[in-house]
Amino acid sequence: MTTEIKVPALPESVADALVAAWHKKSGDAVKRGESLVDVETDKVVLEVPAPADGVMGEIFQPQGSTVVSHQLLANMQAGSAPATAGAATVSVAKADANVVIAPAAQKLMDEHQISAAQISGSGRGGRILKEDVLAHIEAGSKPAFKPQSTTEAAMTKPVTSTPAMNVAANEITATDNSGRIEKRVPMTRLRARIAERLVEAQHTAAILTTFNEVNMQPVMELRKKYQEKFEKQYGVKLGFMSFFVKAAIEALKKFPAVNASIDGNDIVYHGYFDIGVAVSSPRGLVVPVLRNADQMNLAEIEKAIAGFGEKARSNTLAIEDITGGTFTLSNGGVFGSLLSTPILNPPQSGILGMHKIQDRPVVENGAIVARPMMYLALSYDHRIIDGSEAVRFLVTIKECLEDPARMIIGV
Repeated sequence: MTTEIKVPALPESVADALVAAWHKKSGDAVKRGESLVDVETDKVVLEVPAPADGVMGEIFQPQGSTVVSHQLLANMQAGSAPATAGAATVSVAKADANVVIAPAAQKLMDEHQISAAQISGSGRGGRILKEDVLAHIEAGSKPAFKPQSTTEAAMTKPVTSTPAMNVAANEITATDNSGRIEKRVPMTRLRARIAERLVEAQHTAAILTTFNEVNMQPVMELRKKYQEKFEKQYGVKLGFMSFFVKAAIEALKKFPAVNASIDGNDIVYHGYFDIGVAVSSPRGLVVPVLRNADQMNLAEIEKAIAGFGEKARSNTLAIEDITGGTFTLSNGGVFGSLLSTPILNPPQSGILGMHKIQDRPVVENGAIVARPMMYLALSYDHRIIDGSEAVRFLVTIKECLEDPARMIIGV
């Protein structure tokens, strides 16, 4: 029986998608649930699984094709797969029976016939992530000499080693007039969308940034005091982000314009707090959203953020995870940034930039003391947020973090 493989239903906000990669070719045996193809939108990568056991038939949309909802991608002959392919798949599954493996990681492991015993998972509880599998594969084929950076590696390898560069079908490798290698790679849908939205923000909003600094010692002392009990009770570490989310919500309640957005000639004041948290992923920056974050406690916020981070690393974020949001937090401090001017995430009107915590001399009661300080940056749309509101908003966040007990108990 012939079964059609179609593009999944795309949200109304997504007009089309790109066929990013086929994991099976015509004639390959497939097992029910195996990922056949990755379809990339400007938001997420959608994995299209095999609906049944069988054999891959004709592929109608090759890698790089632009497709729309429900468009025919390929067909397959449903039925029992050849025994040899089934045995290979089962052997991997048995080896991995007691290990939690992310779907994207499992797909790579099946393709390369890698067992869980060969990989040390870096996810929570030893969960094997896609990046763990990629690191294992890379380690098996790593050259003796490693250039200083990935950019240098791409630019200095001789032409004869092009196959080892894993050049995709839509990449072009050439040389300039001096014989140096250049590689031209089309932007991913996500990267192109990020570029489009950033330019849109700069062209349509009147963006200003105001700065302040916060003494993180009270939060750090609170975390140190309760970290062990918190983790034991909730199964997640008490991080800084939950405090910042809570502080941002308190400030948004006092200054609702920062939680608003512009729609034509109207200002839309949101009666809810959907907080976006910028997360780095292999495909670029994504901003998953904590829905109704004002109704979440610290543990729920930490668990949600940790889950988003794991999804981002394994490319399993759903469109619903990253759609919407009324305000965004961006923590460049995890990468060592000391100060920055974050850019708005349209149509939002405000974004808070967090930075590296660094011991600095401050004056307290006439004495100079060292304190763990962090610079904060609030970028805002001056069309609907006055400068005084922006400054007081940031001061509110500072006050909440420097007296976290009051924030938590609501006094």
